[in-house]
Amino acid sequence: MADTDEKAYHSDSAGNEKEVLERPGGLRGLYYHPLFQICMLGFVCFMCPGMFNALTGLGGGGQVDAQTGSNANSALYSTFAFFSFFAGSINNKLGPRVTLFIGTMGYALYIGSFLADNIHTGAGAFVVASGAILGVCAAFLWTAQGSLVLSYPTEADKGRYIGVFWAIFNLGGVVGAAVSLGQNFNSTANAVGNGTYIGFLILTLIGVSLPLLMADPAKMIRTDGTKVESVRHPSWKSEIYGLWVALRTDPMIILLLPMFYASNYFYTWQFNDYNQALFDIRARSLNNFVYWLSQIVGSLAIGSLVLDRAGFRRRSRAFAGWAILFVMVFIVNTWGYFYQRTYTRESVAASTQKMDIYDSKYPAHVWLMIFCGVFDAMWQTTAYWLMGAMSNDPAKLAVFTGFFLERAHFCVSDKSFQSAGAAGVWRADAVGIPYMNIFLSSWCLTAGGLLFALPMIYLRVKDRTEPKDEVLARMDEKGRVRDTL
Repeated sequence: MADTDEKAYHSDSAGNEKEVLERPGGLRGLYYHPLFQICMLGFVCFMCPGMFNALTGLGGGGQVDAQTGSNANSALYSTFAFFSFFAGSINNKLGPRVTLFIGTMGYALYIGSFLADNIHTGAGAFVVASGAILGVCAAFLWTAQGSLVLSYPTEADKGRYIGVFWAIFNLGGVVGAAVSLGQNFNSTANAVGNGTYIGFLILTLIGVSLPLLMADPAKMIRTDGTKVESVRHPSWKSEIYGLWVALRTDPMIILLLPMFYASNYFYTWQFNDYNQALFDIRARSLNNFVYWLSQIVGSLAIGSLVLDRAGFRRRSRAFAGWAILFVMVFIVNTWGYFYQRTYTRESVAASTQKMDIYDSKYPAHVWLMIFCGVFDAMWQTTAYWLMGAMSNDPAKLAVFTGFFLERAHFCVSDKSFQSAGAAGVWRADAVGIPYMNIFLSSWCLTAGGLLFALPMIYLRVKDRTEPKDEVLARMDEKGRVRDTL
């Protein structure tokens, strides 16, 4: 480390020299370590989106009739899609901690609405309204999450940090599913009881407080000694202009939109049209448990073993990740097709017997849920990694994740587009579109999304991030972009 008269500098992946700062030691150093903060972020999502996932994974929000849950999810992803378009700008304005705090509140309200509906029959409208509010909050939460998880790690650690976050986050689904399994193992009601919803609600309320305990990003120093770029607080005018600049300077993000659109689309078939349609509540709970458990394996495997594999160029790792996803698309969907062709909405409605864990056909069916969980984690992790490979600028990444974060949902970002896709398919499920139609559309979207992403990887993913890719970091309060040195 340099003395007081000299400053040490580190050349980043783009060749820019950045001052190397001394990291704090002791407990303070542990608290301000980027990986520790990523773990805290993971526990925020463990408690809030994790409990939401556990509830959704049961199919129909754990109820016998899936229509209310499907309508609530359609409302959720509609508002998610709209507000994700602006969430990157809001995150830059309020800061990640405040944005996360606001985002967590909607999850507690949503889970509480299912408890209310379980106690007071006919509260379906409240559940749907809570879903719409959660969509707004989720746009804020996931955009703040994306800007942090992509800006805290160094270039070499991005895949590992994303994988660690995804593993902790999905532990929320595992724990929530375990709670549901334990409470409903001997149930014959085919729907979860009040105790399950109360347990989920308590955990979610704990998650609401966690963002207030996280470190200020402006005080964070990466493991290589470089300072994390502070989140700016420019005018709303330059924020809107920043969105335009991000898209104008990085138009290749458009080729990732089909991949973003598909990223939450397939949940409807997996949870409602497979898990809820075929299995009793005990099997649904076990399916839900192994689904989220398998996500930990999927995220860590592709993050650490492929996307951050030492000794391989970044472009090679990007193509390897794409190839693995393409193979998984056809494994999972070909397997699912052989099951889906054996039942319809009409046959499910006419049947009074659901598949139980002791049925002879169950083991093969639960393995499909496991593969679906692995595939989902690989898909989400790779999508985030590809965004991170396009830039190290946290402001641009906040815009991208806001654009993507409708986690398979129509707007200008990952989350926005994510949510748009999910809103449409959940509504299609609510109005009774045939299971096979939903299944085939999901298969086509995932395969098509990868085909669209391939030219982006070829043309845009480079072995080093160049100065021109940090355009928003060089933009001043008036929207002027400074030239690179």
